[in-house]
Amino acid sequence: MRFEFLFLGKTKEPYLAAGIADYAKRLARYVATDIKTLKEKKIKKGESENVLIEKEGEILLQGGQGSYLVCLDRSGKQMDSLELAAQVGDWEMQGRKKITFIIGGHLGLSAAALAKADLVLSLSAMTFTHEMTRLLLLEQLYRACTIKAGEKYHK
Repeated sequence: MRFEFLFLGKTKEPYLAAGIADYAKRLARYVATDIKTLKEKKIKKGESENVLIEKEGEILLQGGQGSYLVCLDRSGKQMDSLELAAQVGDWEMQGRKKITFIIGGHLGLSAAALAKADLVLSLSAMTFTHEMTRLLLLEQLYRACTIKAGEKYHK
């Protein structure tokens, strides 16, 4: 199984980029991991934020074609760490080859992108920046893998 992460734009905050790199390296011990940074769109003069969200959604969906698609959104399903570990185990049992995680840009994801998701996942009812969400997602997936492996990290 492979985890693919689609991010819009580079992570600008160095401390977050360092954390993302650290957890990606840790996670790679358990599952093949691929982070793809896609070019983010800018709002053109006279264009609405909704148009931008739709364009970004199209870019992200193109990148995730052919895989099990998990979109992150605060309206999604919340799981505790044990439930996420069980979900990862379920994906393995189902023979999923690639799980693609999509985090929208600073405006979130379009309704069209969320509708195409196999799972809409929420890390919290609170709102986080899209850059923080990257780090939190990687850490939680690492935690899920250590739970599955019976390791002490989770304690």
